Amino acid sequence: MTTSVVIADDHPIFRDGLHRTLDEADGFEVLAAGSSADEAISLVGIHQPDIAILDLSMPGGGINATRKIAAMANPPFIAILTVSENNSDVADALEAGAIGYIVKGVTASELTASLRSIAAGEGFVSPGLASRVLLQINREAEASKDGDVLDDLTHREEEILRRVAKGMSNREIADQLDLQEKTVKHYMTAILSKLHARNRVEAALIAHDAWGQTD
Repeated sequence: MTTSVVIADDHPIFRDGLHRTLDEADGFEVLAAGSSADEAISLVGIHQPDIAILDLSMPGGGINATRKIAAMANPPFIAILTVSENNSDVADALEAGAIGYIVKGVTASELTASLRSIAAGEGFVSPGLASRVLLQINREAEASKDGDVLDDLTHREEEILRRVAKGMSNREIADQLDLQEKTVKHYMTAILSKLHARNRVEAALIAHDAWGQTD
């Protein structure tokens, strides 16, 4: 299956290189490329890609573009591709609606592997950043709630979260647990609320911290 992509980055050399990398990779098709937040929003609306890859510091701002794209009726998965390793930038991107945060400098194979995870709805945060973001999430959770943030999960919610932590998509979880996909989505909404997590990436990080590698 081919994953369609829209790219937005204001550095022409990097943008063109990324375009070529994905064109040459197995299973990706670049539909369009822009250089600003406004262009990204417009191109996503026109082309309806599976993934939007956004630069954080392009004109108009990657976070601004992320919020507006995430608010669309049928939004793509959003991946931030940036040089910034700032904790607040990662947190802001995830809060705005991105499920991927990739630091520039990765190899072509690392990039395509992370994008495949994102296309499956699993999310991705560059290694080295995940643990730092987790610390921030835990601090926020502890500030708003005493005790173990996982204590309030029902048995079914825990079953689903363990599978999210293993990188399974809602569709895969539904098939394994013999549920409707929309039912899994409803459970995920409750899980995110109970964990004070902004998205499934943060929820998976919290689960890994509490349970380690799930079976």
